[in-house]
Amino acid sequence: MPPFAAEIDLAAVRANVGELRRRAGEAAVMAVVKADGYGHGMLPCARAAIAGGATWLGVAFVDEAVALRDAGVDVPVLAWLVSPHTDLRPAALRSVDVSVSAEWALDLAAAAARETGTAIRVHLKADTGLGRAGAMPAQWPALCEKALKLAADGLVNIVGVWSHLAYADSPSHPTIGMQKNRFDQALQTAASVGVFPQVRHLANSAATLALPETHYDLVRPGVAVYGLSPGPAVGRSSELGLRPAMRLRADAALVKRVPAGQGVSYAHRYTTDRETTLVLVPLGYADGVPRSATNVGPVLVGGERYTVSGTVCMDQFVVDVGDLDVAAGDEVVLFGAEDRGEPTADEWAAAVGTINYEIVTRIGPRVPRIYREEDA
Repeated sequence: MPPFAAEIDLAAVRANVGELRRRAGEAAVMAVVKADGYGHGMLPCARAAIAGGATWLGVAFVDEAVALRDAGVDVPVLAWLVSPHTDLRPAALRSVDVSVSAEWALDLAAAAARETGTAIRVHLKADTGLGRAGAMPAQWPALCEKALKLAADGLVNIVGVWSHLAYADSPSHPTIGMQKNRFDQALQTAASVGVFPQVRHLANSAATLALPETHYDLVRPGVAVYGLSPGPAVGRSSELGLRPAMRLRADAALVKRVPAGQGVSYAHRYTTDRETTLVLVPLGYADGVPRSATNVGPVLVGGERYTVSGTVCMDQFVVDVGDLDVAAGDEVVLFGAEDRGEPTADEWAAAVGTINYEIVTRIGPRVPRIYREEDA
């Protein structure tokens, strides 16, 4: 066994997708597996999501989609970050869907289609208010018209029209209604020039869980697939019927008694106030443990809660456990299941001032993923 690991419960992924599918109603589910499945492992989680009822997958980059195809995944896969230097020929040859937000992206798709002799499946993206990817309203009609012309030439297949919400994790925010109206207007504009997509999609995890009016034909849950809530205003994972899939653990690398007044780790940002026991944990910021967890990160040792003591280093950190009976090799849990009394990714996020997405996604490749399947 390695001295540390991220344990991934694939049964939880399956169950989470099943719950998201139930909440999606008539809409299909696209499980988002970008960024190595939010740190959980793209391919194992993709397969678990499909087993749970997902009929689409979503990724950021074409290379991610190609890796899924080359591993034998055959459901539709959408890649939504395309730059002018992206080679779209692999997307054409492997039937990967790509998002286009500008006319140059359509030109890129058409060029790849000509070279490969295969039409590229495209989703036209409208910016309805997020201010990120997507065509602005002034450019939207021309984008639709160009896509329709290329479709008539057999170079693209217009599969979808989509957009992304800015405030779905605040379900009562006024921008949600505004963006939905703009999305409906974009669909009407597309229809007016003859574009009738196979799927319309707007909802992310939060909208899938809390905003049924945004579901259309397809929803795109990401963090919820891995059992994490997209935000406190949407609800806790347990309230939403979701099970966190990642548990981050390590073996204590060293245990020793030290006197009162002992400075701990770089810059002595922690000093013992009594004779005590220190536990050395072999995980650090090179593995994705935030350096900002210094003196605030929660851990579980011997069934008891403690806090990171002193500066988080590249490969290790220290925990002051007082007079706890503990030995080298005993398990230390950074985060895992709330119902087992373990700290959660949400607690880590609150402690270091970020979101649970970042806590799990940043766990680095040096940490082995151990896959298991447990019944609920």
